[in-house]
Amino acid sequence: MSSFATYSYPKSESYKEILLSSIAAGLLIYIFLIVFQPFGTENFRHQYKYLLLFPYSVIFGSAFLAADLSIIRFRDWNIGSELLKVTGILFLASILSYFYNTLFISQVTLSLGNYLYMFLYCLALGIPISTIYILSRYIYLKRTHEKTAEEVSRQLADQNNPTIATFNKILSISVNNTDFQIPEENFICAQSMENYCSIYFSENDQVRKHVIRISLSKLLDQVQTDSIKKCHRSYIVNLNQVKNLKGNAQGYRLFLSQIDFEIPVSRSFISLIIPKLRSSKA
Repeated sequence: MSSFATYSYPKSESYKEILLSSIAAGLLIYIFLIVFQPFGTENFRHQYKYLLLFPYSVIFGSAFLAADLSIIRFRDWNIGSELLKVTGILFLASILSYFYNTLFISQVTLSLGNYLYMFLYCLALGIPISTIYILSRYIYLKRTHEKTAEEVSRQLADQNNPTIATFNKILSISVNNTDFQIPEENFICAQSMENYCSIYFSENDQVRKHVIRISLSKLLDQVQTDSIKKCHRSYIVNLNQVKNLKGNAQGYRLFLSQIDFEIPVSRSFISLIIPKLRSSKA
């Protein structure tokens, strides 16, 4: 079980995805309450019963939103971290639900015992739904990315000759007292290391590495072309140099023939990188 919890998990990386998933989570809770009416809800009689149940949807959706926004900058995330996040969501939602239920529906005296009942209700409702969501999302993303990676890799393998730039554009890189030029087709990739970037390029049929003091974003401004793109917060890659592609739940990994390490593709860059690979190798 402990090894399973250490598996990397693809957390939401965009504010749009966080907002949509939070709304979906809240609506799912609301639908569950209406359809199954658990924990004595079926015995609750009120003219505006379903309207009074809707705030629970807002509470759970807001808890999901707050939790996802608080972890968006975390780099390493796994299933164990996701389960801890869900536990925090249920804890926050149980507190808000307890006060809503006590002050506006039941109108009973606040007490620790009543809160513990609400907390257990939230656990009983949230754990099964959250577990199904985590596993189904992980499996879906894994299968989808693996299938796409196989298709693109076959497309790459069908190319007998590497793509060669026809316009021979020269990339000019200038920072402080450093100024050098690289033909676009010779640029392989760049890796960020805090305030420095390692630039990999080919020269005289050999791979060269040049380290300069520059941020990845400033380097991208100088080297970005139709085939040279940022694919990760730490990497810029020449898509014409990609020879193979692997997929998993977190996203994709690019393999280049001239270097001995793989380059990750963040989920936020998938919509840019994968179509580019398909079109450049078509």
